[in-house]
Amino acid sequence: MSKTSIAVLGTQWGDEGKGKIVDMLTPHFSAVARYQGGHNAGHTVYVRGQKFVLHLIPSGILHPGVTCVIGNGVVVDPKALFKEIDELDRMGIAVDGRLRISEKAHVILPYHRELDVLSEARRGERKIGTTSRGIGPAYEDKIGRRGIRVCDLLSDPAALQDEVRENVSARNRIIKDSTLDWQPVFKQLIADGERMRPWVSDVSLFLSELMQGGHTVMFEGAQATLLDIDHGTYPFVTSSNASIGGVCTGLGVPPRAIGGVLGVAKAYTTRVGEGPLPTELSGALSERLRESGQEYGASTGRPRRCGWYDAVVVRYSARINGLDALALTKLDVLDGLPEVQLCTGYRTPQGIVTEFPANLRALATAEPVYETLPGWSAPTKGATRMEDLPAEALRYVQRLEEVSGVPCAIISTGSDRAETIVRPESVVSTWLGQ
Repeated sequence: MSKTSIAVLGTQWGDEGKGKIVDMLTPHFSAVARYQGGHNAGHTVYVRGQKFVLHLIPSGILHPGVTCVIGNGVVVDPKALFKEIDELDRMGIAVDGRLRISEKAHVILPYHRELDVLSEARRGERKIGTTSRGIGPAYEDKIGRRGIRVCDLLSDPAALQDEVRENVSARNRIIKDSTLDWQPVFKQLIADGERMRPWVSDVSLFLSELMQGGHTVMFEGAQATLLDIDHGTYPFVTSSNASIGGVCTGLGVPPRAIGGVLGVAKAYTTRVGEGPLPTELSGALSERLRESGQEYGASTGRPRRCGWYDAVVVRYSARINGLDALALTKLDVLDGLPEVQLCTGYRTPQGIVTEFPANLRALATAEPVYETLPGWSAPTKGATRMEDLPAEALRYVQRLEEVSGVPCAIISTGSDRAETIVRPESVVSTWLGQ
């Protein structure tokens, strides 16, 4: 049975556990390719008790012999990239010879971080809740056709010098009291380009030749569908397309290259930063989920807002992305609760709606319509077969499948890659050639 290239992406507001799922599936693929985002992403992976936190480099880097790709849809902060590579090297993970960075990827510069902080400050109470790492302003420059790409660091120093001088001068006029000198920025970019040179290539061509040669690729998303710039809870979103369309534009691959789509969903719901969260909980129950699930941002350490599973959100993601299956994570966090709830619709002044609304005011005032199911006292943690799950937990999973409209092919029952159920009859087993 032949294997298939697939996309793995988030179906909620991020932090669903994509890092673990990608890491677990990586041995079945020749390459793992990131198609959007920046180092605002944080993918945490545990391997035999050792914790790895990845931001720019795909989670597949933890497996020897697998090539990791950073696509043109990603914005790259060279300082953050080098820090991550050096940390992996310190932990015994070799990167050289296994990393490819698109020559078309845009670069995050020092003034992008300054602009990010300034933009958030100007919003006041309407702040987005960004990581203030320059991601948004870098994408803004990309769309404004004034960005600097990785290939610019390697080709024509005189042209790069002109671009940097003009951009820094323009940003100094925007940022009050800014005296950023363009010359150190230019010199640093030249040095950064030289260090990056061995990894830089035509990523689209590389992936095309790889797949034409019969090899498979896993396309890895950062953030998630509800943070997508077009399809998320705008303006409380990231600055790129985290949904399925970003695969093609962010890597230069055709739609037919995507043989399957795996959505990752948490067994409850979380989000970091501002914006509506219809099923948000407060008090002791919220704290219980946060502490049990260690719901703190991998990039920032910020506490995540927690709520019950929202099937309206996951159904929406299923439609946007054409999901074939779900990987359900953190089921074990719900162990020991007397009951669990899931949201199947929203109560609004116009009646109950079951489709996700675009209008944020409508979403902010919507009341979730819940179903209540019995909890379970026997643990799910560490289960590796469906028959190991308590009957109540199994019923909860089945009901999530029914109301979300997507089968759960993978169920994560703990942080380690081994604490996972892969259903042998699922489409994922078919993709992996099993």
